[in-house]
Amino acid sequence: MIVCPNCNHQNPDGAVQCESCYTPLPATAACPNCGSTIQTDASFCGQCGSNLRTSNVAVEAAAPPAVAIPASPDIPALIPPDPLVLPEPLMANPAAASENAVPFPDSVPPPVPAPSIVPEPPSSIGTPPPPPPPATGNSRTQLQQQAAQLLHVQTDTIVELPQTLSVIHIGKPNDRIPPDVDVSGYPNSEIVSRIHADIRIEGDAFYIEDVGSSNGTYINNSPLPMGNRHRLRSGDRISLGKGDKVTFLFQLS
Repeated sequence: MIVCPNCNHQNPDGAVQCESCYTPLPATAACPNCGSTIQTDASFCGQCGSNLRTSNVAVEAAAPPAVAIPASPDIPALIPPDPLVLPEPLMANPAAASENAVPFPDSVPPPVPAPSIVPEPPSSIGTPPPPPPPATGNSRTQLQQQAAQLLHVQTDTIVELPQTLSVIHIGKPNDRIPPDVDVSGYPNSEIVSRIHADIRIEGDAFYIEDVGSSNGTYINNSPLPMGNRHRLRSGDRISLGKGDKVTFLFQLS
């Protein structure tokens, strides 16, 4: 029987792995004293109790001596071959060679080198200066912005819109956004909110939008919804509040 070193299960002789846990089983051999099956790494036989280590030493001592391999017979050294003899070059008939030889002149004139041409530097006298490079830049920046103004219809007063601002606030004095166009001095200004409308300048275009006024903004008698923009054209009628009481005409000069 072969005892599994992992689970101690007794397996039949000749088994390669444990029948219970499938662990590989150690190799077995026959006891040299009683012939019982023992493991190859065991120190004593389980049947007769003989010392397996001593038996192994005795078996190794009884082993026949190694047979000495006779040395190979001496091989005579090879005789070096004779050196190769170079063949003599074939010589032509010296008399014929002297007859056909072309005489070389005693003095050969050296080749005449080609004259070197040195380019003359260009003369700067009388040469016109190069033209200046073309001017670069955005041509739109050279365009002057159109001057715009508002004509108050009720008082026939002209209000010039500032050209240095991109957003012009229309309303009355307040602590949040001071107006650029103050309408507090015009008649019926009580219907105008403190923050009423904005005029935005984008290039050469002017846009107006209502920014949350109480009484609304009207363009050519049509209400302008809050948040929507209207592009102003010369002659558009802007009414701040209902009833057309505070009215301006947009003009371009």
